[in-house]
This record gives sequence, C-alpha cells and structure tokens, in this order.
Amino acid sequence: MTPASTGTPGLFDPITLRSLDLAHRGWVAAMCQYSCDPAAPGVPTDWHLVHLGQFATGGAALIITEAAAVSHEGMISPRDAGIYTQEQADAWRRINDFIHEHSAVGTKTAVQLAHAGRKASTYWPFSGKHNSVPESEGGWQTLGPTDEAFGRYAPPHAMTEEDIEKVIRDFGAAAALAVGAGFDTMEIHAAHGYLLHQFLSPLVNTRTDGWGGSEEARFRLTLEVIREVRRTIPESMPLLLRISASDWTEGGLDGAVSARLAKRAAEEGVDFVDVSSGGAVPSASIPVEPGYQVALAEEVRSSGVPTGAVGLISDARQADEVIRNERADVVLVARAALRDPHWWMRAAHELGHDLAPVPQYERAGGF
Repeated sequence: MTPASTGTPGLFDPITLRSLDLAHRGWVAAMCQYSCDPAAPGVPTDWHLVHLGQFATGGAALIITEAAAVSHEGMISPRDAGIYTQEQADAWRRINDFIHEHSAVGTKTAVQLAHAGRKASTYWPFSGKHNSVPESEGGWQTLGPTDEAFGRYAPPHAMTEEDIEKVIRDFGAAAALAVGAGFDTMEIHAAHGYLLHQFLSPLVNTRTDGWGGSEEARFRLTLEVIREVRRTIPESMPLLLRISASDWTEGGLDGAVSARLAKRAAEEGVDFVDVSSGGAVPSASIPVEPGYQVALAEEVRSSGVPTGAVGLISDARQADEVIRNERADVVLVARAALRDPHWWMRAAHELGHDLAPVPQYERAGGF
C-alpha cells in the first residue's frame, strides 16, 4: 500500500495497491442482488449493469461485485451471480466496460470470488420462502467441512480430498475468467459463514485430517486458494481477501486469530484484507451499531496488512475519521450506497473536496 499524500491520509486521499491506482479510499462493499435468471445460471443481467454502474457515476473509487460463485454448487441461491463460464465472463465484461467508460473518478472494479459451501442452494431473500431449495425446485447437494448443517438448512456432503482439490482449482479457473472479463482486481470471499470461513472457524471445522483441527490446518484451504489465485492472475494485480474477523461466539474466530490469518495471507500474496464479521453459526449474538466492526479492522491492521472497515458506516465524517485515526486504510459502504448512489460525491462536498461529477450531471451543481 502506498498513500499518495504526505501525513495521515483521509477518505479522499488516493491509495495504490501493487500497480492499481485508486482515486480515493471510499469503496463499494459487495452486496448480493439475487437477480440472475435461473434459466441462465450465474449470468449477470441489465439489473447488475444499472446497479453497479450508478456507483461509478456516483464517484466510488472501487466497486466490489456481489459474491460470484466459482462453481454452480457454490452459488448461495439459484439467482446468484457466477464466474465459472465464458457466458458469465462475457456479461461481466459488458459491465466492466461501462464502468470504466462512464466513471466520474476512474472507478476500478473487483469481482468477489465465492463458494457458499453448506450455505448454498438456499432461497433468495425476497422469494417468500426460507432455508434450502429442494432439488425439485432447482436446488442441489451442498458441500461443507463436515455433514453438519447450518441451522435448518439441508445437511451438506462432507468434503473429500478430491472435493477440496476441485474447489481450489475452481477458484483458479474463476480468477482466469475474471482477468479476461476486464476486472482490475479481485477479492476472495472467506467471510460470512461461506465455505472458506467454514474451514477457518473452529465452530464449524471439526475435521481431524490435514484440513482441520489446528489453527494452521484450518487456515490451509484459504491459503491454498490464495496461492492458486495468486499464481493465476498478473503479478501487477492486487489481491483482496474478505474475512469474518469474529464469530461473535465463544470458541470461535476473534481479532487476534484473524490478525494471524492476515499475516499468513499476506505472505502468500494478499495485499489487502476487507474486515467483516459473523455468519459461521446461526446462534451468534452480534452487537450491531454504527461502525461496530471498525475495532476488528484495527486489530487485523496491527498485523501490518492494510485493511478496510465496513458495517453501518454512513456518515462522511465518520468514514474520514476511521482513516485519519489509522483504524483502517479504506472504508467500504453498502446500505448507504443503496440509499444514495452518489454517496461519494456528497461525502466529498461535505469534507471540502472537489470530486467532479460525470459531464452529464454537471448541471446538478454541488452535491
């Protein structure tokens, strides 16, 4: 990471990761839209073009897509996005081209590579139904570290050595497709109770072979995926990792363990850690309040790896102070961006920065 300004940077100071120059430190967090057509599994649509494109015209420096599954069985729901076929990659290329052409600040894009593991094959939130989708309605057999289910979801198949090796290869193949689709960088999703997090968390991974048990064995799958992706993508391209730094449950992951994971990930080629939390077990009690995950980002940052803070950060001054106080290097917004797709323009105005709008919106004046 290279701050481009002297002194302590703020929200609207540039940042460079490897050879990727980003206009400022306000990014879009990944947000699942559940808006693909099950008849064309995983293929992003016009909805995704408009949804993500508005953040580019709104001044975001980096847009991270929703979770894009690296295989069909890795999809959270039948309506999730994917990055495991050329058809999907071609659809992502159209979106990337639009963002790169019509951005206000030279917006860059990142795809979030994901596998849902035992939390796959579920109904999407606005379906009116809950839990797992049966095979009669287009569902499929899920995978997990063991055959223990997440809450009321259908039990997964306990992964064999061959299953694990296939997942690692799938991440690499997806990374290659993402490079061809024009993404500027990519983020490996190891958070929110999905497959890599399932292997990381001692609450879920109770295996006794080389993929579970000790901390290093629980880290192994995530580190192997990082290695596979890192050797697939260009050396000049940065690699991001999203983690759940706390399981919010006794005996689960915490900030100290996550800082050690970040350090190991950096040794394998990760350049930035996007710090979230929760999702491994349904019983967790999460103390949700504005900025509730900032302390976790700060603890992970103590490992020496640049971090991003996310979670109910909606005020420009709040976001700026997180960075100026060196609690994180980047702030990612999600719900605030849904409410105001020009959040970055408005935040820059509030903080006294000149962030020029796209020419079509110049007549709007100040934000």
